[in-house]
Amino acid sequence: MIKVAVIGATGYTGVELLRLLVSHPEAELCVVCSRSAAGSRVADYFPSLRGYIDLEFVTPDSILVKECDVVFFATPNAVAMHQAQVLLQAGCKVIDLSADFRLKDAEEWAQWYGEKHACPDLLAQSVYGLPELNREKLKDADLVANPGCYPTAIQLGFLPLIENQLVRPESLIADAKSGVSGAGRKANMASQFCETADSFKAYSVDGHRHLPEIKQSLQTLSTEKLELVFVPHLTPMIRGIHATLYATLKDTSVDLQSLYSERYKDESFVDVMPEGVTPDTSSVRGSNHCRLACFRPQQGNTVIVLAVEDNLVKGAAGQAIQNMNIMFRLNETTGLSAAAIYP
Repeated sequence: MIKVAVIGATGYTGVELLRLLVSHPEAELCVVCSRSAAGSRVADYFPSLRGYIDLEFVTPDSILVKECDVVFFATPNAVAMHQAQVLLQAGCKVIDLSADFRLKDAEEWAQWYGEKHACPDLLAQSVYGLPELNREKLKDADLVANPGCYPTAIQLGFLPLIENQLVRPESLIADAKSGVSGAGRKANMASQFCETADSFKAYSVDGHRHLPEIKQSLQTLSTEKLELVFVPHLTPMIRGIHATLYATLKDTSVDLQSLYSERYKDESFVDVMPEGVTPDTSSVRGSNHCRLACFRPQQGNTVIVLAVEDNLVKGAAGQAIQNMNIMFRLNETTGLSAAAIYP
């Protein structure tokens, strides 16, 4: 059994990790960490886990953490980077769900996250945890930077086009929407129910922190310099990402349906919808799937790709467990085969 620790387990992503890990047949949840909840029982803090977890929260500096095979960080940005080195030296594998190890350039990271990176030497070592792109590298990884929720949907939507150099590099547009759980469990007026219900708004229009992550990853696939306009929106739903992606085709003779179907035919968690069918966020709620659909309106030179996922699962905790499965040579679907929750 893989001995697992989760640091930062009181947020939405953390409890989603716990929910999925307690049913994982090859993982033993040994340590659950939270400074604010240390000493209290996990099942008292999260009644949904009564009967599934018989543990108390401990502090992240507990010696028990180093005794685990893999440590998940479900912490805010700029936390994992202060602890990862010690854990790696202790022989633990680290999967970070924050942004601490996603960018390879420490100065760029500081620009977007507002402080100096604590361990820039580890940035080169980290493997970006998008399995559909970096599966082989993940097999031997000790430190994994789990992608953000928006970047997962946007990259999976654009990958086939960029890999095959099929679109004009300056034409990429991502118009993406997220449920309010993406803002985290912290007290924040903007994400309160009365502020978000019956409302819909864009935010971070001048530049979202996920933008450099997306560009960095997609640029590795292109022979030309890419430009991306990315505008996120907050929607009055709890879970879900819906990304509508636009690009200008260089060649309108390409069969988009065949292109996407062929690219993802062997991917367990990417579902290309039948031609003409649009996916919706309710079809992926609670599952580790990303569903895609592609269109070329009026048979013109604009391609539109629709991508939906659960921001807490394929966009965070589920993808992190998928990465763990790869790192420990398990079937990728282990512990992640549950169908979406509907309604």
